[in-house]
Formats: sequence, structure tokens, C-alpha cells
Amino acid sequence: MRVLAIDPAIRNTGYAVIEGDHVRDAHAVDYGTISLPAKLAQSACLLAIKDHISALIQKWEPEEVAVERIIFVQSHQTAIIMGSARAAVILAAAENGLKVVEYSPTSVKLAAVGKGTARKEQVAFMMRALLQLRETPQSDAADALAIAFAHLTASDPAKALVIERKYI
Repeated sequence: MRVLAIDPAIRNTGYAVIEGDHVRDAHAVDYGTISLPAKLAQSACLLAIKDHISALIQKWEPEEVAVERIIFVQSHQTAIIMGSARAAVILAAAENGLKVVEYSPTSVKLAAVGKGTARKEQVAFMMRALLQLRETPQSDAADALAIAFAHLTASDPAKALVIERKYI
């Protein structure tokens, strides 16, 4: 299975493409951050995110797309902006005929680290170790790798009961 995972944000959207039948044979194909300048209008950012995700889908031909569920932590304004970035990702996937699966941040951390309250540094460290990366990925890319890892974990019949997932 090849999955494209996205950690949506308006300025720094993390992405990862992971391939493998289960977490035991998973490897990262591509990962990084779509960084957009602060001077770019929000509407232009949303279009850029959608276009970048569409390009990644065309390049890597994933079978499914996994995204992190939005949680309310800072403000209504932040939640709305994050939801807009997430919508751009979902639209790109839908335009390309792909299913989208969402995972809670707790489920992602549980799959990646074994602890639902893990810190970002722990997630990045574990993604480097589990996927045998040469360097520790930046935070947004590490989160996307962890989302993809959670998707493979949830797809593994032996582990699927641990990770909550929802098709959207």
C-alpha cells in the first residue's frame, strides 16, 4: 500500500508518502513541508496547498490519503484556518478519486511512539528510527510521516483495534 499523509496548516503543511503492506516493512518514499510565505493571502495559500497536493498525488499515485483530524486548542480563528487548509487537501484528494481517512492526534502519537501524549520531538525521533531515515525530519514532515505510519498501523488487522480511523 502507498499512502499520502498530510499534516495540514495554512503556512507549513507537512506531507509524507509511505509504502508498505504493514508497519514492519514500511519505508518513506518522500516527505517534506509545503512552506508558504506570510505575505501570501490565505486564499492563495489554499490554492497552493491544493495544487501541491495534487502534484504529489500525480507523482506518487497513492492508494489513499490520510490526514490529521483538527482539534480545537488555540482559538476559533485558528480552527477555521486549519480547517480551510484541511479542506484544500481533501478537495485535491477528491478531485483525484482518492479516499481520505482521518486520524486523531492522539491516535497518531500512539501509533508512532506508543504514547498518545508524546511530544513532537519524540514523534520525529521515532519516525527517524522506525523508517530508518538518515536524519530527523522537521516537525511538520515528521507529523505527516507519523500520520502515514498510523494509517499503516490501522490497516494491519493485528493492530487495527488500537487506532481510531474515520473515512471522510
